[in-house]
Amino acid sequence: MKSAYELAMQRLGGTARQYTAEQKEQLADLDRLYDSKIVQAKFGAQARRSGASADAAKLKMIDEDLAVEIRSLEARRERKKEELRTAFAAAGSQP
Repeated sequence: MKSAYELAMQRLGGTARQYTAEQKEQLADLDRLYDSKIVQAKFGAQARRSGASADAAKLKMIDEDLAVEIRSLEARRERKKEELRTAFAAAGSQP
């Protein structure tokens, strides 16, 4: 059974990338790493929030800092995944 991504690529005339089990595991490891970093950031923000519970300005700043940190981590995750995908493609094109 084809995934929605594969069906969309087929309709658009493109081809879906096929990864080996090892490559899929490398991408999954990267996801797990950045998921854990995001959870750590959330725990840190929660601890800071409990210390600043009476100050609305501090709470807002903590929430904004957390949002920025999460966006940064997500962007780094996507950069790393794209680097891996590029390396996979380069390794696949070599004889």
